Order: sequence, then structure tokens, then C-alpha cells
Amino acid sequence: MVISILVAQSISFVIAKEERTDFWKAEGTLGVVATGDELSADAGIRILKDGGNAVDAAVASLLVLTVTDTGNFCFGGEIPIIVYDANRRVVEVLSGQGAAPRLATLKYFRMKGEGSVDGPAVPGALDACLTALERYGTLTFAEVAKPALIILDQHKETWHANMANTMRRLIEAEKRSPNDRRRGLRLVADCFYRGPIARELDAWSREHDELLRYSDLATHVTRIEDPVLISYRGYTVYKCGPWTQGPSLLQGLRLLEGFDLKALGHNSPDYIHVVIEAMKLALADRDTYYADPLFEDVPLKALLSESYANIRQPLIDINRASLVHRPGDPRAGKALLNKNQTSRGRSGQVNDTTTCLAADRWGNVVAATPSGWGGRLAGDTGIVLGTRLKSFNVWKNHPNVIEPGKRPRITLTPTLVMKDDKPVLAVSVAGGDKQDLATMNLLLNYIEFGLTPAESIVTPRFGTDHLVGSFQQPPPKLGSLYLYSAVGEQTMDALKTRGHLIEIVDPEVLPYGRSCVLSFETKSGLMQAAGDPTADHHARGF
Repeated sequence: MVISILVAQSISFVIAKEERTDFWKAEGTLGVVATGDELSADAGIRILKDGGNAVDAAVASLLVLTVTDTGNFCFGGEIPIIVYDANRRVVEVLSGQGAAPRLATLKYFRMKGEGSVDGPAVPGALDACLTALERYGTLTFAEVAKPALIILDQHKETWHANMANTMRRLIEAEKRSPNDRRRGLRLVADCFYRGPIARELDAWSREHDELLRYSDLATHVTRIEDPVLISYRGYTVYKCGPWTQGPSLLQGLRLLEGFDLKALGHNSPDYIHVVIEAMKLALADRDTYYADPLFEDVPLKALLSESYANIRQPLIDINRASLVHRPGDPRAGKALLNKNQTSRGRSGQVNDTTTCLAADRWGNVVAATPSGWGGRLAGDTGIVLGTRLKSFNVWKNHPNVIEPGKRPRITLTPTLVMKDDKPVLAVSVAGGDKQDLATMNLLLNYIEFGLTPAESIVTPRFGTDHLVGSFQQPPPKLGSLYLYSAVGEQTMDALKTRGHLIEIVDPEVLPYGRSCVLSFETKSGLMQAAGDPTADHHARGF
């Protein structure tokens, strides 16, 4: 497919800024995009307007984000992706999370004596994009990479020229299969993971005492997995597996099924209290059990069961905030675990993430949460590698302990919601451990109270750090409750009397969980999108 973006010269729609006050919300019946950056949103909507589908648009947006938002999502980072394939009527998960290198052993990090883990996992982002294009898309890598390449050719950063060269090498690899799009995409993957670029990354890693090796790259694969799901109030909520924190949102919903949230009142003291107390319990289980299920026996079926929720729900005291970290024992069917392994980590830097959602006229939907904190520039390749290994711990016998070939349990957690077998809501949130807490706010805004994306995204959110931190495992801030001041003094006072330790979040400085939301009206076909305006998240539609 030849699209107008390919003939763009030195100035393009991709690099033209628009002065708009409504940049953060959009609607349409033919396509919508919401992302963490203006240029990536522009790239995605142009792909849709030129005939590409939601996956093509999402990949183009994601590649732009590796350039414009490198501090939050780098080319050597990771992307969990949820896709609704309208043609096959299925929801699938692409695990764009790379594993720990073969040299990343517990012994190695304990010998370093730092009490925590750091360093890049195998870069999973590119192969996730290529797998998505191959399985669901219609365009070539060259077509979806063009917007990012236009920006790189402006050379606004010192590494841009080298990254542009790497991008062109990948495009040249694809050209060796001019008549077979899928084979061309595999040639791009081979060039990066098993060809000359992999050799260069290996050489750089050895020179800089990093752990990544050619064999780690050569054996990487993007797993296509079934989503984890539950039914809630007639909706089906889909998340990635327990190699992410995503199922904790589903556990929270299970616990909330026994409460009449509408009757409690939106953002009332009772409502905020009950939702936070439910998520405290769900996140305590996350801290204790979640890990790569290819390596660990995660009792996910039990964790998500109604029977387990029924024995955990009475732990929620409507009058008092919990000040204790309380995982349960799903294997034994007990509300509380006899031995709770508390955090022995140290406070670490909390890096951020960005967002990407896309939907098209054919009913396809993509929800992705791209991440990978720039900081390791791999020499002349121009490729920025992430530091995702810090999501592992060094606690022997813990499910999420560092182990070669294992995926770290990550906070990245896109969400898709269906009703009557059709998509109705998609959410992507940036913000580490905050992500599913913010998602819970946005999800309930829609399901329980009927808020549109634009209404929901500017409604005050709340959350907690009553959890073991996911980055170098700092201990829980027991009883913490984060609130926007807009909830009002009366609500805050009522929550304080229940024992919550309140901290005020200023959304004008940094929203609680930088978010994007899409909704779909199945009868009219209208799609609505919104992103946090104070975080400069953008939405486009037509």
C-alpha cells in the first residue's frame, strides 16, 4: 500500500505542531488514536486516514514514541499489547517483554552486593511491533517506520543520526522480500535479533560490562497468549497474564462485586474507601504470587475465583483503613497467608512509561502500554536500551526472583473491555505501580457511572502505595491514600477519620497515572478518545 506519508519530504504533518486547546480529546466513526505524544498521535491518525488499520496505526505511533518520548519508552524497551481482531473476533495478548539475559543470575547480582537488580532485558518492543504487523496489520515496516524516520532525520538529538541509520538498515533488510510482506517483516526481525545489529549490540554489551549477548537476542520470541479475563456487571474485562500486574485489577473487581458502588456515590468517602481497600488486598497478592508463569506456578485460577474473593472480602472494614500488608493464601483457601514475606528492598528511582490506543472503522482495537527507560545508548547503533531488570528482586524462593530467561513481573498493564462480544472500552496508563489503580478509577467511571472518556479523564483520581514497590522493591507505604484536592475537604476529612494517610496530588503538575481512554458506541459506531491534557497526551479522530 502506497500512502501519502511515504512521499513526505523534509517537512511533514508529523513534525508540524498544532496549537489546539482540545488536543486531548477526539471522536470519529472511522478511526481514533490516543497516545502519550502529539507527533505519535498525528502519525497514527494519518495511517488510519490513508487506509491502514488500527494495528498499522498503533505500530507507527509506537515507533514515533521511541524517538519523541525516549525517557519513557525506548527502542530497546518493551510493550505488552492487547489486540481485538475484528475479523476473527478474538482478543489476544502479545508479550512484548524480553527475558533476563543468560548471564543475569541471582549469584551475579548478589555478588555485586547492591541488594537489587538493574540492567536491560532482551529488547522486546521491535519484535512485538513486527509480530503485530505480521499477524494483524496490512502495511510494511518501511511504511509504518516512515514517521519516526522523518523525525530522526531532523537530528534534534545527537543519537538521532545513528538511530536513523539503524532504521534504514532494517528497511533495507525488508526490501529483500519485495513481494511477500510477511517474509519482509521476518527479515527485519532477523536483521535486528539474529543479524548484524545483534552482533553490534553484543559487542557493545561486552565492552561496557553489560549482560546482553547475541544468544539472548537470537532466541527471543514474542509470545502470543490468551488474555486473562473475568466478567463484571455484564462486561468482560481483559488483561495480560501474571508476568504483568494486570490480574490485580481483576482481583479488585472480584472484591468489589459485593458492594453497590452506585449507591455509595461517585468519589464519595465510602466509595473511595472501599475501592482502595479492595485494591490493597489485590496488590498484596500481586506482591506475593505474580511472576512469569513459564517459570513459576502462579495460582491464578484460585486468585481470580469467586470463592477466594468471598473469603477475602470480609477483610474490608467499611469504617477503618488497613495499615497492614495482607496477602491471602489462595492455595489453601484462606483469607490470610500465615507467613508474609515483607519487602527487604530499598527505595529506587521510579521511571515512567507512556501510552498508546488505536481503533479503526473495521472494529479492530489495540491497547498497548509501551515502556523502557532510556539511559543506555548502545554506541553507534543509536539504540537506547532499557533497565527493566530492576523489576526483578533478589529474594531467594520468591516467584519474581531474577533468573536467566525469565520475564520480569512488570507494571505495564493495558486493558480492554467487551460487552455482548464487542469492544466498548480500552485503557492505557503510564505510572509504574499506579497503573492499575488509575485504570480502576477509569473503568468504574465508565461501567458504574457512565462517564465518557473526556469526562472520566478529568475526574479526580485516587490511589495508594500500600504495596511493595516494583522497582528495587521499596517497602509499602502502609495506609497511604493519594487524592486530588478537588474531591473536597469534607471527603478528605471523612477519609482521615478512617485512618487513611492522605497525600494530595496536583494533576496540573503530574496526574495520578497518566492515562488514555477509548470508548465505543456499538449502535452508532461512534468512537471517543481522551488523554490526560496536563500530561500532554493527545487524541485524534475522524
